[in-house]
Amino acid sequence: MSSSASLRDLYTPPSDAWSFTPAQASNATAQNVPPPSSYQWSTRTHSNPLLDLSASISGDDEGMDIKLLLQGLLYSAMLRFSASVVTVPWDIGKTLLQVQWVPRDAGEVVPGTVLITDESDEEDLSDTSIDNDDSYFADPNNSDAGPRRDVPHLLSDEKGYVVRQSVLEEGTLPEYVIPVGSASGVWGMMKRLGRFRPEGWLSLWKGLLTSAIMDAIAIGLQPTILSLLEAIFSSDSPSPDSLHSLSAYALPVASQILTGFLVSPLDLVRTRLMVQTSIPRHRAYSGPIDAFRQILTQEGGLHGIYLHPHLLIPTLLDCSLRSVIPIVMPRVVASYLSFGGAPITAETHPFMWGLCEWMGGSTGYLVTIPFETVRHRLQVQVRGTAKPLKACVELRPAPYNGVVDAMWHIVTEERSDLPLKPRKRRRKSMSAKGKASAGKPAEEERVEDAAEPGSWMRNTGLGQLYRGLGMRHAQNINIYTLVRKLFIAATGK
Repeated sequence: MSSSASLRDLYTPPSDAWSFTPAQASNATAQNVPPPSSYQWSTRTHSNPLLDLSASISGDDEGMDIKLLLQGLLYSAMLRFSASVVTVPWDIGKTLLQVQWVPRDAGEVVPGTVLITDESDEEDLSDTSIDNDDSYFADPNNSDAGPRRDVPHLLSDEKGYVVRQSVLEEGTLPEYVIPVGSASGVWGMMKRLGRFRPEGWLSLWKGLLTSAIMDAIAIGLQPTILSLLEAIFSSDSPSPDSLHSLSAYALPVASQILTGFLVSPLDLVRTRLMVQTSIPRHRAYSGPIDAFRQILTQEGGLHGIYLHPHLLIPTLLDCSLRSVIPIVMPRVVASYLSFGGAPITAETHPFMWGLCEWMGGSTGYLVTIPFETVRHRLQVQVRGTAKPLKACVELRPAPYNGVVDAMWHIVTEERSDLPLKPRKRRRKSMSAKGKASAGKPAEEERVEDAAEPGSWMRNTGLGQLYRGLGMRHAQNINIYTLVRKLFIAATGK
């Protein structure tokens, strides 16, 4: 072989594209078959597989696709609305429990009423029937026919209107108000609201549209405010994983507070739509637009919505605590669980860090829920020239004067043992000894209230500040379990 001959110049690198060429047919049929085509295989069968929302991989720079952007916004709105459909009934049950006023004297028998317990024996029934027979044949005009039963006396004011003496009086209870103390937890209030004839099951979705719009605005607004704050206060944005950087905590907290402040009018409208009655003739607002218009007109305009002390201070406190506690409490719990060893972080101890987040969140509810309760109670109070809101639950007749005043009156003038069981008075049986003393006044025929086991919750409204705590704990456990399952599925650990 000649030394000048070399194969180095004849080498051609293979193509990266996959091409499949069908085998050549016989010479007889090759003349009638068109030349074979080359097929290019791609890793994706469709550029937009999920409702045509994913970006195209063609690689051409043609600018923003308006159609694709609108489809993405529509899909996001559908997801947000679907999530609100599931969560709004639970929010309504929690809100109604938080704003419901349960006075300490609720459950007591109104003076002047006679209630017979179900524990009366046959002697009582027979004596009662004898008394009824005697009263049936007695002359109503005869004043000496015997002692008369006391008739409940209804107080009235100078205009002749009946004065309500107790929240449990059925005669003076408005038709749109759910009886006080008829439900204990969030699920109980949801069932009570659905079974209440003036409301119905559809009332569990009051304020649905307002909730969906408010959540969508808050989710889109908070990252924008955070980016703006990072551009203003820090030239080099610190890493969010840095535990010692103040801006990594201060800027997210500030962005959430500003977001909560900006969407606070929507939260006000949502709370009032949830609490108001569904009866058209008693309803104050026909919808979110009408509610917003009336609040602006009658309660001081934008200044009254944003800067009134009864709205501004609870909003800042609620938003601040809900943004600070999820950042601070997990690290506080992690410092105690480390036992002086290596610090627990999300990178070194993912399971323990998730446990710290769950414990910190559950502990933080003990701080945030009372301020959320006070905020809702101050939101249902009207100001200016607006008429009092006719709610589907009992509200406090006198308004609160602020956050501290609301907490003080809730603890000191309300009770927490729900659901309430009215205490009943037993009427003394008309035995032979009792008939001998028939000439005594009717008040002496009643005995004292039956002895009931005492409870400290009857004398304090501390439990009223924590309505919805059980639901929050259950929600926190479900979220922690879901996140843990996703972590195991992703890492295999």
